[in-house]
Amino acid sequence: MVEEVSERVMGDCSTSSMSSNLSEVFHFSSGNPRIEETRGIMHLFSNNHLSSHLPVDRKPLLCVLFVPNHMTYADFCQFCGSFIQHMLEMRIVRNDGMEDCYSILIRFDEQKAADTFHKHFNGRKFSSLEEETCNVLFAADVHYTGSIEHTQSTPASSTEQPFCAVCLERLDQDTSGILTTICNHSFHCSCISKWTDSSCPVCRYCQQQPGNSTCSVCQSPENLWMCVICGFVGCGRYKEAHATRHWKETQHCYALELETRRVWDYAGDNYVHRLIQSKTDGKLVELNHHCHHDNDGCCGCECGADPEFSETILNSKVEAIVNEYNELLTSQLEDQKMYFESLLQEVEEEIARETKEAVEKALCQNPRLTKLKVRLDKCIEEKKFHDDISDNLTRNKEIWEAKILEIEEREKRALKMKDEKISELEEEIATLMASIET
Repeated sequence: MVEEVSERVMGDCSTSSMSSNLSEVFHFSSGNPRIEETRGIMHLFSNNHLSSHLPVDRKPLLCVLFVPNHMTYADFCQFCGSFIQHMLEMRIVRNDGMEDCYSILIRFDEQKAADTFHKHFNGRKFSSLEEETCNVLFAADVHYTGSIEHTQSTPASSTEQPFCAVCLERLDQDTSGILTTICNHSFHCSCISKWTDSSCPVCRYCQQQPGNSTCSVCQSPENLWMCVICGFVGCGRYKEAHATRHWKETQHCYALELETRRVWDYAGDNYVHRLIQSKTDGKLVELNHHCHHDNDGCCGCECGADPEFSETILNSKVEAIVNEYNELLTSQLEDQKMYFESLLQEVEEEIARETKEAVEKALCQNPRLTKLKVRLDKCIEEKKFHDDISDNLTRNKEIWEAKILEIEEREKRALKMKDEKISELEEEIATLMASIET
């Protein structure tokens, strides 16, 4: 179903008259091709390398063309650096006819920021290790021209949700820039900058397509077989037979045909419908099928598996899904815990700051409280001064008491020595008197 619309994207950018330097028309599309694809046209001002003057009728709306697919949204946000805070909205669109790159529409909060971004990044390499350069053009207007629905969308999916799917906060351009992915899911730029994967955090759609497989020896893209044991990719017997040569050299007898996804057994020279791993030696062996239907009633071998084996396979799948869900739930709960803990810390810091401001405001508004606070501070200083003096006096008292004890001990020793000397002299006098009398 195609609905013709004349809806303009990227906010309130109005259509302007086409000036002389507006000569490039760019066709683009967005949305998941499996669900709904929306096409549009944007008119771009031509990039005149010979002149350094910017277009006269320009708006704060830019388009970055031909961004390589291997560059994730987080990489581009990091590439923009400090300009990310001036971006109100970014929208990822698909280049028509190009599968290895995409483009980004950016709306800035002011014309000065858009001009600075254009001068700083136009012609600059995305990385010093790559040859791709950043092509920045001013956009005059952008229109959606049609929408194609490939599947019937549910009311929940067709209604735009004004909340970020990562942090669950409301999407508001005044607080943080909004990035809309190529599958039309919107996030905060600060949230998507932490998403290192190239896929969408909601639907897992990835713009970067896997490369085409080729033979590891002759680089042939046709009739390819992949070794189930080691992953070697080689061409079949109708080309250079490198897959067969790999089997002869390594004795890896099982190969997967990439086109039909069927497994060939070189040793048995036939297709193997189902493989299981042996419990004895760990090798891959063929599972024997026992069909419960008659030969005429069985249209394939899907019903031929053993019931116990089918139940085991089902239980293993259920267990794997449960484990994956538990790991996902645990990681998400941990992320939410860290997020809300950071919010609580911010609230506590804000409350402490507001309390301090309220106290200072109350003191300023009441002169009596101010005087009391001054007197209190003065009393605290005086108390501290007296405490210091008291501590000094206490220390001096202890020192002098120790000195007095030392002097008393010295005087006692001197008196004792004097008494002993007197006693000796008296004994000598008595001896002399006795000698004189005789």
